[in-house]
Amino acid sequence: MDRVGVVLVSHSREVASATAALAIALLGSGDPAPVGTAGGTADGRLGTSAELVLAAAKRVDQGMGVVVLSDLGSAVLTVKSLLADADEIGLPFPTRFADAPFVEGAIAAVVTASAGGDLAAVIDAAEDAYRFRKG
Repeated sequence: MDRVGVVLVSHSREVASATAALAIALLGSGDPAPVGTAGGTADGRLGTSAELVLAAAKRVDQGMGVVVLSDLGSAVLTVKSLLADADEIGLPFPTRFADAPFVEGAIAAVVTASAGGDLAAVIDAAEDAYRFRKG
């Protein structure tokens, strides 16, 4: 089944990987949508890498779109820069950036994509995670 892919962009490879693992684990025995991570730099340092984000987006693309979530600061700028040059660099179409909390948004996006939600539904689920109050 073709589904929306999800890419998690963090300054830390470990944070991106752990967030992806958590989101997938919360599905239980379900078949997860494709989830890619782009954490840290190519040489393993903290930071972000446009090349890693682009590669992750291409890996998860199944033709239904790609939703990208990022943690903070330069990760946001990296994703926005890629989106601005999407056609020139070969970013899968359509790729959308979700304005969402990283962990909660990632879980909502992966669950929704895994259930077969379309691109709009996956973005809405991720962004709706801002509404979950913890207090």
